[in-house]
Amino acid sequence: MTSILLPRVRRRRRSGSDLGFWISCGFLALIAVAAAFAPLLAPYEADSVDFAAIWEGPSAQHLLGTDQLGRDLFSRLLIGAGETLVGPVVLLALATILGVAIGVLAAWRGGWIDTVLARVTDVMFAFPGLLFVVLVIAVFGKGPATAIVALAFAYAPVIAKYTRSLALSEMTRPYIDAYRVQGLGGLTICLRGVIPNLLPPLVGYLVVLFGEALMSLATLSFLGFGAQPPSSEWGLMVQEGQPGIIQGEFLPTLVPGAAIAIVVIAVNVAGVRVADRLLAKG
Repeated sequence: MTSILLPRVRRRRRSGSDLGFWISCGFLALIAVAAAFAPLLAPYEADSVDFAAIWEGPSAQHLLGTDQLGRDLFSRLLIGAGETLVGPVVLLALATILGVAIGVLAAWRGGWIDTVLARVTDVMFAFPGLLFVVLVIAVFGKGPATAIVALAFAYAPVIAKYTRSLALSEMTRPYIDAYRVQGLGGLTICLRGVIPNLLPPLVGYLVVLFGEALMSLATLSFLGFGAQPPSSEWGLMVQEGQPGIIQGEFLPTLVPGAAIAIVVIAVNVAGVRVADRLLAKG
């Protein structure tokens, strides 16, 4: 009896997880399209102030209500989606370039180079990432570009550690010796064979990291270190909507906060499945 029920339970779990995966993918695709065409879809300008419509609730004119300056929350959410979603992509791209270079170099060279790079990444691991970012911003000034670069340096050691572990396993493959017999140099072997073979698991890992990167940038904007007014970046929208909470106006904070949470959840649901598939192929 148990042997009959188990396949059914597994099929139900698989179908449920597939449904969640496709719903998450569809939602993320919708968000991406909305962000790309936000200037055409938004009924108002992001910084369009209307003092006659301060803290209005949802209506036909304002689908998600307005904030403390009478700005339309739906329009600001759409227009801010681009900056909110592109920032983590740029952040991870910069961190990946630096992290992969460090990880592959440490695995390929080994010896004292591997030891030195390992100690450097350990020191950065021991140093709180957010504190490191705040120190960088204190030196170079606040703004979205500084926040992205600072977080890229904070994420690079994580990617470097992961890349190094993958690269060490890759170095044992027979094709490495075959390339060496052909007289190819280390840089050529890494660019032609090692790094391309690391991409499937690495891309899966980066997809999972995307949600964390989005939350980190939104946190910096909330603290006043990232995006600056009149930007409609979602983390900044949460920070700007805080005064309304005291007066019982929750929508200016709830709308962007819920958007961040839902996108992060959708990315994690879809990202775990993508990572599993890429690892299986790798």
